[in-house]
Amino acid sequence: MFIEFVEQQALLFIALAVVTAMLIYSYVGDKLAGYESVGADEAVRLYNQDALVLDVRTEAEYRGGFIGEAQNISSSEIAAKIGSLSSRKADPVLVYCQSGARSAGVAKLLVKNGFQKVYNLSGGIMTWKSAGLPTNTPRSLRKQKNEKK
Repeated sequence: MFIEFVEQQALLFIALAVVTAMLIYSYVGDKLAGYESVGADEAVRLYNQDALVLDVRTEAEYRGGFIGEAQNISSSEIAAKIGSLSSRKADPVLVYCQSGARSAGVAKLLVKNGFQKVYNLSGGIMTWKSAGLPTNTPRSLRKQKNEKK
């Protein structure tokens, strides 16, 4: 009886299997890629623990506001500049972009190049901003540094 039902509803069961597989992959895919996706709260914790923070957006996007003292290396330049980061391979690395898509690719590249603790800010800087967390601009950062002198 069950087998007859499955045969009659084959497309429904195939769709259910595909959706289930997609859900499972969305939860474990990042782990399989060797990095972890994190939300704003975990990103703050990593930032406070002196993680290397990489903003992989374009320079124009970066100038519009960035996290803390994030290094700006665009996703299109990261492969050529990854060697300059090699001294930080054992340190936590928080990577972000505008929405989390470009930074996921960079996170995979970092893992492939031996970085051990790589974290992607899920939702990118949009998640950071929507959590009400502060951003800097090159101008505000210069002002902060001058005030400390």
